[in-house]
Amino acid sequence: MSGRRALAGSLLALLMPASMILVTQTSSSSADTSDSISTSVSERRAKTRVSLVALPQIVGQGKRPASAGSAQAGLTATVKPGKPGRTVALQVQKGSTWKTVKKTKVNKKGRAEFGAPISKGGQALTYRAQAMAFKGSKAGKSKSVSTARWLTPTWTDEFSGNSLDPVWNHRGGTYEPESLRACSKGDPRAVSVGGGTARLSVIKDPSRSTKCVAKKDGKSTGKFAYRLNGHIGTQGAFSYKYGFAAARIKFQKSRGQHGAFWMQPAVSVSGATDPRLTGAEIDVIEYFGDQHPEGGLTSFVYSKNKKGQGVKTGSWIKDSRSFLKNKRDGWSKNFHVFSVEWTPNVYIFRIDGKETYRTKVGVSGQPQYPILSMLASDYEISKIVKDSKLPQSMTVDWIRVWQA
Repeated sequence: MSGRRALAGSLLALLMPASMILVTQTSSSSADTSDSISTSVSERRAKTRVSLVALPQIVGQGKRPASAGSAQAGLTATVKPGKPGRTVALQVQKGSTWKTVKKTKVNKKGRAEFGAPISKGGQALTYRAQAMAFKGSKAGKSKSVSTARWLTPTWTDEFSGNSLDPVWNHRGGTYEPESLRACSKGDPRAVSVGGGTARLSVIKDPSRSTKCVAKKDGKSTGKFAYRLNGHIGTQGAFSYKYGFAAARIKFQKSRGQHGAFWMQPAVSVSGATDPRLTGAEIDVIEYFGDQHPEGGLTSFVYSKNKKGQGVKTGSWIKDSRSFLKNKRDGWSKNFHVFSVEWTPNVYIFRIDGKETYRTKVGVSGQPQYPILSMLASDYEISKIVKDSKLPQSMTVDWIRVWQA
């Protein structure tokens, strides 16, 4: 720009009223909501910007089995400035008025996360979020958002009756050293259905009287009983592409095995490396038992890079106990809803509607099918110390998918 043009612009600005000059500043944190497939609307008011997204019924902590329809919708408010500790109220529309139903504080990510009813009398509800004035920032509210989009799931299994629905098939029926399971295999005897739940267990293999040498990194960790794993999936019967998948689970107590809710691609293009063609393994949640030094919970994505090399993305969930309801709660004590939101650009992992992790690495572009498993891998078997602690079980109350 020439000196004359710059000077002219400056003089023009001085002559304009302040109300006509608008400066817009963007922030990298806006990416937290731009990739979401959820309904999202926002408005700026009094220097505070509030947006609200409505999620499916992915909030459901509780001691006992419960209908999937009784789970609460997740609602996430993003506040800018998102100063931690700022109070945000969730309000529901009643006729021409608004009623506050819950309040919570903004977290370190600038989000306030709620669980609330998805409907009343079969009708969708409308919510908005209001951020209170806080440390120099004025109050602000979001536009309204409806839960209508998530009223009807694409697929549900609540495990009613006494046997698995035909959509499920048993997996991993042989001992597989290459999969680090030389001492365990999948077997229908390790899966049972009753009381509205599916119970997946690790049990002793009654057909094997000899011991198995468990190894970690090629070194023996001891001799243990051969095991049978509960391991089921919907391969060939149900898969979906993009949306939400959620399962309400109470995990096993002991280490030495891990319960998991995960997905694999129903279709994979041979020779390809792009996850949009190959798909990916999406480990929505894994639990390695109480007393694990890292908290026990993980979420991972397994994909390939451009060279065809395997890429493992994810980690132990940091400060996992912060996602529990209270000090008496626990992953092996009560049910919790574990979910993943999967879009063409991102995975967002949540526990009871609260975000734990997100990544744009290895995003599948292929249909994926759900898997539930309770596996004793060779590298962890020694952590149980004694075979007498078997069986160990995880209990699945329900599983749901909302395809977007």
